[in-house]
Amino acid sequence: MISKEQVITILQTIKDPHLHKNLVETGALRQLSIKEHLVSLKIALAKIKTEEQMKVQQAIVQKLKEQGAESVGLRFEQLSEEEIEKLGGLPEDDVSPLLSKRSKTVFIGIASGKGGVGKSTVSVNLAVALGRLGHKVGILDADIYGFSVPDMMGIEERPTTADNHIIPVERFGIKVMSMGFFVEDNSPVIWRGPRLGKMFNNFFSEVNWGELDFLIIDLPPGTGDVALSSHILLPDMKEIIVTTPHPTAAFVAARAGEMAHKTNHEIIGVIENMAYYQSKKTGEIEFVFGRGGGEKLSNVLNTELLGHIPLQQPDENSTVFAPSVYFNDHPIGRIYDEIAEKVVHHIKK
Repeated sequence: MISKEQVITILQTIKDPHLHKNLVETGALRQLSIKEHLVSLKIALAKIKTEEQMKVQQAIVQKLKEQGAESVGLRFEQLSEEEIEKLGGLPEDDVSPLLSKRSKTVFIGIASGKGGVGKSTVSVNLAVALGRLGHKVGILDADIYGFSVPDMMGIEERPTTADNHIIPVERFGIKVMSMGFFVEDNSPVIWRGPRLGKMFNNFFSEVNWGELDFLIIDLPPGTGDVALSSHILLPDMKEIIVTTPHPTAAFVAARAGEMAHKTNHEIIGVIENMAYYQSKKTGEIEFVFGRGGGEKLSNVLNTELLGHIPLQQPDENSTVFAPSVYFNDHPIGRIYDEIAEKVVHHIKK
């Protein structure tokens, strides 16, 4: 039967692919159990859900079986930032410039508890409004199952490549990246957890974003794999929670907010979308989806209510096709400008 000492000796021959130190030096072994010919391990790496992790996994399994293990159970977790720092940190060339310590980019995740509340519309228009204020802005459509940002912004072209990196599409001065650029004919994406996390990581490691002041991240609704990956990869991300006025929508949205709290992401505010409908003919206001959801949610999450967005369509523009973008000559566009100013003020405090 293979011994603990043999396992440790094997781990000394395998390096963390990002720290370039062997797995004993990095303190990677978190759990080890040996029962007859079954070896179970938990290993911590600097980065997980990557191709390099798969190579490490294959190497460990192969070497353990060569030493007599008939079966190997292997799980991975990520080293903490503190552990990585104590080990010398990640080499700068192993880190996306956007994620390096020198980067001044502020990451703002737009989250919701459920679909259908207009989260992507808010993401697009907040990004455009921040651009109107003179900031360098990007938007990452990370809603991998429900990507919609390219269509909302009227984007018909596809990203290009240069120096082995993907160059985002620019629209209204905003750099845009989306899963929608890589799917033909609006085909459904049928993926499970690990591939989702890998794709999210690739949006940073393989995309040349250039210099950005803000990167708006349109997160999938709920608290699934991509949301978890965002919390791991972007520990300093700030979040805005989107809800409708309906009490049930606010109740569900609170889950996304609690996830942000538990992962130490700062919630900078709540946006209540579809807050009311105002007739263009009479000016009469109707609260189609009820009232009070935004206030209730902001109180629960102990944060600011950034604004109420009414239920309305952007004006049709014969010269610019952007079916979900409100420009600054539209009343809702001006509301987004006010929200963008609040966001910038909050971050600069």
